[in-house]
Amino acid sequence: MTMARDFEEPFDGEAHWTEEIVEDVISHPVESGLRTDRLPHIWCPGCGIGTSLSAFVQALKETNTDFDKLSVVSGIGCTGRVAGYIKCDVFHTTHGRAIPFAVGLHLANPALKVAVFSGDGDITSIGGNHLIHAARRNVDLKVFCVNNFTYGMTGGQGGPTTQVTARTSTTPYGSIEQPFNLPLLMSAAGATYVARWTVLDLGRLRRSMVEALQHKGFAFVEIVSPCPVYYGRRNRLGEAVDELRYYKENTVVQNFARLEDVELSVLGGKIIVGKFVERDRPTLLELLTGKVIPKAQEAAAKR
Repeated sequence: MTMARDFEEPFDGEAHWTEEIVEDVISHPVESGLRTDRLPHIWCPGCGIGTSLSAFVQALKETNTDFDKLSVVSGIGCTGRVAGYIKCDVFHTTHGRAIPFAVGLHLANPALKVAVFSGDGDITSIGGNHLIHAARRNVDLKVFCVNNFTYGMTGGQGGPTTQVTARTSTTPYGSIEQPFNLPLLMSAAGATYVARWTVLDLGRLRRSMVEALQHKGFAFVEIVSPCPVYYGRRNRLGEAVDELRYYKENTVVQNFARLEDVELSVLGGKIIVGKFVERDRPTLLELLTGKVIPKAQEAAAKR
């Protein structure tokens, strides 16, 4: 809403509302980027996925992204439903295959801005191999991974990000497996932009999404989010507001921290957030067009 144009001139003490002003007043700030005919959404009360979607749409608006030249790809799971709510070309792929599908889109049509928006179970478990190799190749993709430490859509099972001691439907006595440290994993694999924020810190999350969208190369943003129905309830974390209060009291902002220190391994530990990696190196497409294709053309010409 723009207060400077609330009323038509001249102002004579009575409101003169225009259709544009009325639409501004009654519309949500991110409504223009959403498929409103698909609302209300499917997420549970207290889930942070809707908050992350709101931040993403605001980041798209802030970067003046052309929605006609944007493609958002998701896989399976609660977060995988994000793509279907965004007013652009979206692709809901099979489980774990969002990233290779996105790589194909990008290489086939480099004019597109391609983003992957999915959950930890989809991206880092069944899709984990695709994730590390897309980072290794520095494919110009923007990957947003909502991490709620569990498989929320299929019954609250444990996964590769489930914290040690956490109870899930498949770890009823507490998880004993060491989870992925996603920022460390992405940095080691070769990602050129890596950050992590919680859904409570909406301003910093949005700004990080803006940076990721503007970054040239493989950008990865981890979004720590509550799953109050499965993860929160089973681990006696209280309601969603209690988990967000925990985020507020235990989150430490530490940009460019030692990546070994930013793990979320044990349930109840400190949450280190920030921007951890920002570096430049040639993208896969730059290497293909600058080195491989000219050599292939030269070889073909000699035949």
